Amino acid sequence: MPILQLVLIAVIQGITEFLPISSSGHLILLPGLTGLQDQGQVIDVAVHVGTLGAVAVYFWRDVTEGLAGLPRLLRGKADTPGARLSLGLIIATIPVVIVGLILNLTGLSDAMRSVTVIGWTMLIFGIVLYWADQTGPSLKGTDDWTVKDALIMGLWQAVALVPGTSRSGITITAGRKLGYTRAEAARLSMLMSIPTIAASGVLLGAEVAADADMAAARDGAIAAGFAFVSALIALVLMMRLLRSVSFTPYVIYRVILGVVLLVVAYS
Repeated sequence: MPILQLVLIAVIQGITEFLPISSSGHLILLPGLTGLQDQGQVIDVAVHVGTLGAVAVYFWRDVTEGLAGLPRLLRGKADTPGARLSLGLIIATIPVVIVGLILNLTGLSDAMRSVTVIGWTMLIFGIVLYWADQTGPSLKGTDDWTVKDALIMGLWQAVALVPGTSRSGITITAGRKLGYTRAEAARLSMLMSIPTIAASGVLLGAEVAADADMAAARDGAIAAGFAFVSALIALVLMMRLLRSVSFTPYVIYRVILGVVLLVVAYS
């Protein structure tokens, strides 16, 4: 794949992964609207892995705390902040893994990669995000994250397997409706992305290794590197903006893009 296209894909992924506007939706639209070669799921997951590195770097304290609490959790004790965080992330990841396997085995995963689907999900879940952001109380922080809240956010996260929904957008929507502040809902959403992206990266990496596709591995490594840099910059800017800006600008973008895509799809 041309290096310019890899860089373009990586930058789009890095900028859109942490904004509630669906990175996967934009990656699917790129070849459909520009005529470029479809980058395929290998590159899609590779750039997601790049953004995973950005999350781990930005939230390194939370990541370190969660990893430190994992051994205690494995001994059946969730009595430390790190152990509780690890438990929450595990519970939140289970629904998306189960639904993801079902979609892949049935072929629905590929069937939903269309402009029409992305248009409707952009529009509908953009409105849902606005509703949750405007009506959800701002009472909770990360320390208030319970097993029940983790499961609810995990179920919402599974819906993001439909292209255009936005994993960050739908989990932030759930977090806001559960009463978390904008910054804390975003923080939990980003932390939830770590095991989810890691799992998909490991599975696809195993497929690439099994097929001995060195070209795909090389392209994936390049895309992941550029995605890491752009994602880290985008993440820093978004978390700063959340101190003074609501999610309304993202909702407006989603609604406009959704309407435009539906016009294109049905014309």
